[in-house]
Amino acid sequence: MIGQRDRTNTRSVSEQIESTIPYRISGSVTRLAGLSASVASFPAPMGATCRIHRGPHSPVDCEVIGFNGSETLVMPYGDLTGISRGAEVEMIRSQQSTRAGYELLGRVLDAQGNAIDGWLGDAVGQTFNNSFARVSLDAAPTPPLSRPPIDELLDTGIRAIDGLLTCGKGQRLGLFAGSGVGKSVLLGHIARSSSADVNIIVLVGERGREVREFVERNLGSDGLSKSIVVAATSDESPLLRIRAAKLGTALAEFFRDQGADVLLLMDSVTRFAVAQREIGLAAGEPPATRGYPPSVFSILPRLLERSGRNHAGSITGFYTVLVEGDDTNEPIADTVRGILDGHIVLSRQLAAAGHWPAIDVSNSISRVMPQVTNPEHLESARQVRRLIAAYEAARDLISIGAYQAGSSDSTDEAIALHERIDDFVQQGEMESTALSATLRQLQDLKAA
Repeated sequence: MIGQRDRTNTRSVSEQIESTIPYRISGSVTRLAGLSASVASFPAPMGATCRIHRGPHSPVDCEVIGFNGSETLVMPYGDLTGISRGAEVEMIRSQQSTRAGYELLGRVLDAQGNAIDGWLGDAVGQTFNNSFARVSLDAAPTPPLSRPPIDELLDTGIRAIDGLLTCGKGQRLGLFAGSGVGKSVLLGHIARSSSADVNIIVLVGERGREVREFVERNLGSDGLSKSIVVAATSDESPLLRIRAAKLGTALAEFFRDQGADVLLLMDSVTRFAVAQREIGLAAGEPPATRGYPPSVFSILPRLLERSGRNHAGSITGFYTVLVEGDDTNEPIADTVRGILDGHIVLSRQLAAAGHWPAIDVSNSISRVMPQVTNPEHLESARQVRRLIAAYEAARDLISIGAYQAGSSDSTDEAIALHERIDDFVQQGEMESTALSATLRQLQDLKAA
């Protein structure tokens, strides 16, 4: 009797759903080309999630990426193996959303919001319950006149940033670096040491082995306890790499709207752009600047502008940018620099010399620093930056012993304080400095 009652209840729910959705949107595959499939008689909207049935193989989910005449173009989240001409395609969701809640803290998720952190133990790898809110992956950015001014600084624990490149809650900063100069270690340090309430860490297109390494080594248990990690590795579909960035941003928006100060760390925007390039080219877009189609330069501001303050809380964004051949003027780097509120450049030369963090202070800037620091702090930072620039300008002469003392007062002062300044901007990878201690050291440099 119990089983019969359950079946009856199931049928009644199904009937209610069918009455709510008057018709089922479906179509059939007509052609496969590259990474996309063409579907006939399929009026699904752009961005809808669909499912392709593959006969004896398990179905594969896909997403609508464009239209070609009367056909709809879809790209699978998985591989195309087993898809045949005439395979049935059905729409399962017209809009993309994800679950969000405080119970996600300490979790590692894939691009579809599923837990992939079973290696951390049964306590962490448990199945999610149903006490979650649903949030859209494509929420609109906060209107410009609804954004309060950025007037409170964020403590990162990094002396070079807090003292000379001070960032504020709600600011968006770019970390510009080539490969192998320590940006992942820097992101992990900021996540562990910052004064933010919640960390959302998004790894887009990362190497598979580096996800666990980042969580265990760079982030650590202390950092993970107030963080959510979203990962889409380089072998996954470009749709999933795009979705990971959107999912992480949507989670950050949820916590911000709850009144939290959120730190959003995304590594990297460049791989996000590369994923969009793959999707755009598959949809038939013409390549433009260095092979990037126009949609790449349209989607970047829509993603990056979602960070910032509103009247409830803030999202402070750190976005890494992989620069090709250490060229910070390549198209993606140049576009991102124009959108963000400042940039921090990591130097390969400093990294090779064992300088950590390898921040090139002279070529980095925080555009909101004057709004979040007092005049004394700002003046001290300007003086130290001036001495760093003076030393760099005369570095070649100094290194070969050709500089003559007395030639320049600024250079003489920079040489005298070089070791102390170098000690200030360097610190151990596991060393965190409180903001008050950073400001005292900065004042000591100014007074010297």
